[in-house]
Amino acid sequence: MNIPNNMMIGSLKAIQPEEETRQNSDLNMEQFLHIIANAMSMPSFDGQGSGGGSETDYIGQMVQFGMLNAVSDLNDTMQTNLLMNQQQQALSLVGKGVTIAGQEDQLIQGTVDKVRFDNGYATLQVNGKTYQMNDVVEVRQ
Repeated sequence: MNIPNNMMIGSLKAIQPEEETRQNSDLNMEQFLHIIANAMSMPSFDGQGSGGGSETDYIGQMVQFGMLNAVSDLNDTMQTNLLMNQQQQALSLVGKGVTIAGQEDQLIQGTVDKVRFDNGYATLQVNGKTYQMNDVVEVRQ
């Protein structure tokens, strides 16, 4: 039986895109430092030092770029942790009674039969139908 990667519990590969596409505006730290080094090595036309600004400007830009990278990495880590937490919560609901907000404001009661994972996101199967975790209104023993 072949189980797709996006159905695996806790699979980090399932929640990340298979091929990362880079845009022209995406720079890593090495590319950024290369640009700064080239700008510092070029003389300005007015003879007032380097072409791009003072050394403190470059250091400030480097710090800002480093902080931006760190915040982006933190965001990715937090998103992964939230998805894994949601998966654990969904697994703890198997066999429990739940009330789910269905379509048109109707409440559906039943027992969670199973949990499925689609691209890392947990879904619950109640009374033969699939619902999102956000639809759960109440949990009973």
